[in-house]
Amino acid sequence: MNTAAEPLAVREPPLVAGLPLLGNLLDMARDPARFFVKCYRRHGPVFKVRILGHTYTVIAGAEAANFMGTREGKECLRSKEFWEGLVKEYGATRVLTGEDGESHKQLRDIMRRGYSKESIKGRYDELVAITDRVLARDWKPGQWVPVVQAMQYLVVDQLGTILTGNAPLEYVKDIRTTILYILNVLVTRQRPRFFLLNPKYKRSKARVFELGRKMIAQAKERAGRIPDDEKTLIDDIMETHLKHPEIMPASDLIVTLTGPYVAGLDTVANTTAAIVYTVLKHPEVKARVLKEVDALFAAGPLDEDALLKRIPALNGAIMETMRLYPIAVAQMRTATKDFVFEGHRIREGELLYIGTSVPHFMDEYYPNAEKFDIDRYEKPRAEHLKPGVYSPFGRGPHTCLGKSLAEVQIALSMARLFYKLDLELPSPDYVLKTKTAPTPGPAMNFKVRVKGLRH
Repeated sequence: MNTAAEPLAVREPPLVAGLPLLGNLLDMARDPARFFVKCYRRHGPVFKVRILGHTYTVIAGAEAANFMGTREGKECLRSKEFWEGLVKEYGATRVLTGEDGESHKQLRDIMRRGYSKESIKGRYDELVAITDRVLARDWKPGQWVPVVQAMQYLVVDQLGTILTGNAPLEYVKDIRTTILYILNVLVTRQRPRFFLLNPKYKRSKARVFELGRKMIAQAKERAGRIPDDEKTLIDDIMETHLKHPEIMPASDLIVTLTGPYVAGLDTVANTTAAIVYTVLKHPEVKARVLKEVDALFAAGPLDEDALLKRIPALNGAIMETMRLYPIAVAQMRTATKDFVFEGHRIREGELLYIGTSVPHFMDEYYPNAEKFDIDRYEKPRAEHLKPGVYSPFGRGPHTCLGKSLAEVQIALSMARLFYKLDLELPSPDYVLKTKTAPTPGPAMNFKVRVKGLRH
């Protein structure tokens, strides 16, 4: 199927029709996931798209998702080029997302514990308390709440308190703005470079660097004073810097220490905002979820077992939302060498999108794929277990390092939100508007009304 050996009939990937100058930019901006599905249906698992004069090869479908996990996939694909702009913008030498092979493994090992669910083991009650505090502050009865923005503050409050003991809420807007510009201009390249001259971006970037310097000072103050079982992500990063500055140089500290906010702000916030919509949009799902969360918090202290086993409807709603509103629509890579994928020639140096979310929208894998069905994931159906068809956290060596932490954080946050608050959409027939930049998710103007408190 995928082989570096040249088959007899190797084809050039077809170019998807687009507009002059813009190419396929508008389709990508409207709905990249479904655009890739449409192209897959017409052209198969390999095709080319154009965006503002840049040409990208797309490999898509379950074939592409499975390829990323193979030895050949690891050898043929690298991440460096797409993240070089971000690395330079921070004055750093490398970032986790932009490294491959041994260098990537080295950074992943340093941060593995801090980004894992083990980092919050025994702290679920603390996470509940943080969530309750934020809900009381930002979700007042009678108010219309901008959901994505409110979720961003919740995520920063949670991650800041858990990872550093301090929630830098005053920097949320600056982090958001910096991410928006860097991803749009330097990573996905959907905006021209002169956007970085905007004074708003420059101010926000300076503020993120200010936050980074504060985090460095805090981490140095803690160094050598924290027991092993109480160390957080920033402790592990600082310890590596102090003991092995050749592995974690001072130039890399700001981008690495502020990484959890950059990684979590848009991704977790967008996902949780989408879950608010999908649960409220489907009254029968909402009824099942409310019954579960009421029983969950009535049963006493929380643990991982409770989150996994006592709330199947909520977990199904979370998984189904991540299927229909994926954050990782496609992963960006460069061809490390010439290779052949599904009968098409891919040349060394080509820029690629890996459309791992394409199977999410295919009836072959998810019958009536556009329907929101939270029971797809329970046995005997377990539709997501077919190889390569469910990729909410990406695929291959760069699968989201914070996956297990995010799963707990999302489940607990949503359980507590639906337990505490009685929410409603603008109208029963309300349809969610979405955005694509810098990451896909609900539009920033999506609001719900807090009708009152449930508990």
